[in-house]
Amino acid sequence: MAKTESGPAQIGMRIPEFELPDHTGVLHESRTLTGVHGTLVVFLCNHCPFVKHIAYHLAEMTSELAYTGIRTIGINPNDPGANAEDGTDGMARAIAEYKFTFPYLVDATGAVARAFGAVCTPDLYLFGPDQSLYYRGQLDDSRPGNGLHVSGESLRGAVASMLSMQPPPADQKVSLGCSIKWPESQAHQ
Repeated sequence: MAKTESGPAQIGMRIPEFELPDHTGVLHESRTLTGVHGTLVVFLCNHCPFVKHIAYHLAEMTSELAYTGIRTIGINPNDPGANAEDGTDGMARAIAEYKFTFPYLVDATGAVARAFGAVCTPDLYLFGPDQSLYYRGQLDDSRPGNGLHVSGESLRGAVASMLSMQPPPADQKVSLGCSIKWPESQAHQ
């Protein structure tokens, strides 16, 4: 498995606008998916062991965040030609298995992932109520095989600070995961 770290946070970046289909083909516009108190955008895929490691906890945590007015959007930027598990059938299985309650969208060209600056899965972006980036990085310090319990501590801390109107955390902890499997036509852009 190729490990890749997320890039530096562009604090204050506005949430890019996009329109993407979900796994059933229904189109969703970013402007209709944002939350009153914030929006969490998570770049995911179905085969990555780093995503699988956090998926149950992420599903639980994002359901909790919905009660605080923070909505979640999942985006799959991976080319299913690179791994069939990342196709829409795999997305349907992931939604059912992990009980994702957020829209899980297909970024078939990788253009939306590039607009965000995403490079790996999972890669988390927390935007404030003004739709500017507050936190980018990891869910927590746990990784497959490192023995640490999945707690969501890094993201929970960022959410708590954001909701109490604190400035963005100085310590933006990068995410570590699998590199995005770009569609062949987009691989070298």
